[in-house]
Amino acid sequence: MYKDYECLGVKHMPDWSYKTIFRPMLFQLPSRLARDFTLRAMGTLSRVPGGSFIIRTMGHMEASPILASQLAGIPLKYPVGLSGGLDPDGTAHQALAQFGFGFIEIGPVTIEANINKECPIQRDPVNESIIYTDAGSSEGLNELMKRLERNQGHTLPLMLRVKSTTGRTPVEARSELLTMLESLSYYAAGFYIESLDESWSIEAAIAHLQDLQQAVRALPTVKPMFLYIPVDYPRESLKLLLAGLSPGWSGVVIGDMQRTSEGDLTGIVLKPLSIDKVRCIREQNMSASLSIIASGGIHQPLDALELMDAGADYVQLHSGLVYSGPGLPKRINEAIIYEKLRTVEQPPAPSFWLNWGWMCLLGIGMIIGGALAWMIAATSVVLPYDISFLGMLPSVLDEANPFVLQFMSHDRVTLAGTMISIGVIYYQLARYGLRKGLHWTRTALFTSAAVGFSSFFLYLGHGYFDPLHALAALILFPMFIMSMRRHRELPSWERPNLINDRTWRLAQWGQLMMVTLGFALAAGGIVISTVGITAVFVPQDLEYLCATPTMLNEINEKLLPLIAHDRAGFGGALFSDAIGILTIALWGINQGQRWLWWTFLLGGLPGFVAGLSVHLTIGYTDFVHLLPAYFALMLYVFGLVFLYPYLMQGQKDPRAATPEHAKV
Repeated sequence: MYKDYECLGVKHMPDWSYKTIFRPMLFQLPSRLARDFTLRAMGTLSRVPGGSFIIRTMGHMEASPILASQLAGIPLKYPVGLSGGLDPDGTAHQALAQFGFGFIEIGPVTIEANINKECPIQRDPVNESIIYTDAGSSEGLNELMKRLERNQGHTLPLMLRVKSTTGRTPVEARSELLTMLESLSYYAAGFYIESLDESWSIEAAIAHLQDLQQAVRALPTVKPMFLYIPVDYPRESLKLLLAGLSPGWSGVVIGDMQRTSEGDLTGIVLKPLSIDKVRCIREQNMSASLSIIASGGIHQPLDALELMDAGADYVQLHSGLVYSGPGLPKRINEAIIYEKLRTVEQPPAPSFWLNWGWMCLLGIGMIIGGALAWMIAATSVVLPYDISFLGMLPSVLDEANPFVLQFMSHDRVTLAGTMISIGVIYYQLARYGLRKGLHWTRTALFTSAAVGFSSFFLYLGHGYFDPLHALAALILFPMFIMSMRRHRELPSWERPNLINDRTWRLAQWGQLMMVTLGFALAAGGIVISTVGITAVFVPQDLEYLCATPTMLNEINEKLLPLIAHDRAGFGGALFSDAIGILTIALWGINQGQRWLWWTFLLGGLPGFVAGLSVHLTIGYTDFVHLLPAYFALMLYVFGLVFLYPYLMQGQKDPRAATPEHAKV
């Protein structure tokens, strides 16, 4: 049975940066300015070379067949849509299309332009709402067609919301709608029909919709049509409208705006109204022949699930993206996947020797190798082949400069600690991720290990061949190859986070710390490798050694290549370790994943203990030299503290529902 659910993972966009850094900054700006700045920045990033790759990497987004569906014959990858009011000009659609949306609404579209960009937009962060005074503005049919003729930068279905001019008679409204339907048919996957004028009686509205449906059949191309219902539309009127609705409508869209004295309001307060409208429609349409798209008050995955429990088939996001962050569609998709899998038996774990066991062995090998390297580096420092390469006994070298062996010990101990860190991370990712078929863990392991094995060539930069390292690579590389084969890509059977509670918000800070740590270590690895294959030393190194490169070369002309080989190798290992930490922090963090917290703790300790202890032991305590290590340690500690409640405590379903509750 589980074969039907083989898929690729769905991971988050960076809420960790939005909730912690960007949202507080943006909320200091006027609402319209903040919105326009954000959309332009996102749109620009998606269009520059490599921009789309950055967006995908930050979220590691992959399609899941579990979520695929047909909406009135329109194939959708995801059941989550983007509301037209969030990005009315389509400035950032190319970027937003990569956030986990299945379709994009454009509109309202009217015959004539009706734009006033001076109208204020008001935010109410306490109640998580937004008030628009220009919610019904439209660039007009002609301008929209010009925009749609240009490359959209994405292939998501476009749902065009066409609206008749307020105050028109039913005949005039039908004429406007038919003109727009015919003109936009080429670009639209489907149409939302917004044409319920307040001045019409319910009988006139029903007759208008029946006449429109009949007239549409005469158009050259007929696209699916969905009736757009305002979220505050009277319930009794809605019942009468649905009872008189003629066949041919594909579904109903519940809007995301409520009229108030200050303007049109959208926000979390609309969720009860949306749920009520969904239930009303389902009561009138028990056969479920009409698809329901709900779009009001969705600020966390739980909101989307509750609307789907009430009878909605799809959801659209608007204010939720502003207040919860760009990861919301991914979180909703993950929640829906879990709802579909919760009654499906999880497949048995594959054989240890299929693939994941080999990576476990590789990790154990790295741990053992690192421990042995640490013992040697802390005692004799050099190995027989090092002495043979130098042609000089350690005692003679120590007599020439008593700091050289200590400096080499400092490089080799830090390398050993990094090796143990890598081994722990690989073992954990293999046992808890690769074994369960999680796509992101395979990508993380492949990327990190590929970097690690490639760093072997850095050892050759100064002409020194390290036979022990070559032997280790020769033994471990086949394990890496075996671990990458025959990988099953399965979704996670773990319950995802559903609510934006304090634990989740705190975890965004923890994730920010760990992501920053990953980037910082990666930068450090690149710098150390570059220095190792070029200048070999930084000024603080030479101060500790009380020597210049020329003086060291005079002691032994092979001494610099030996030290350079250590430095370049450590830089490559650190970069490989950083990739492992970074990918876990970017893609893996989810509530209740205790093994991830232990991976961070046990994977980070060897590196920090080795690096800081050896500096104290040999007396290399220059503050500037150790400042990056202190900064990394601070990120590590705070990251562990902030992530602890989120990763170590599981989550119960806030709905306290029975297994029969869900309709997703």
